[in-house]
Amino acid sequence: MRARWFYKAVKIAAMVAVAVTVFGFIVKGLWNGLMPSIFGWHAITFWQAVGLLVLSKILFGGGFRGRGNMHWRRRMGERWEKMSPEEREKFSRGMRGCFGRRGFQPEEQKI
Repeated sequence: MRARWFYKAVKIAAMVAVAVTVFGFIVKGLWNGLMPSIFGWHAITFWQAVGLLVLSKILFGGGFRGRGNMHWRRRMGERWEKMSPEEREKFSRGMRGCFGRRGFQPEEQKI
């Protein structure tokens, strides 16, 4: 079992390394092709491009958005299940302005 876990960890680490390398070269190429000619800025190295990727991940997030969204949906679904029919109707009426005519409905109850 441990050997299997180790193999998976090595495989994931290799895929991350390849992805960082590919995206690093893409950012470097785009930066060096556009920024010096448009704004007169200096060309960057591969490691500066990887640094830009890390900085953009920190500032703007992205990549793993589905995880946080699913947590919110699960919590809202749990709350929905605990509500009485009157509370559900009141909540739906209150949310119609945010989500359109139908209001909030968990995924399994959508029409």
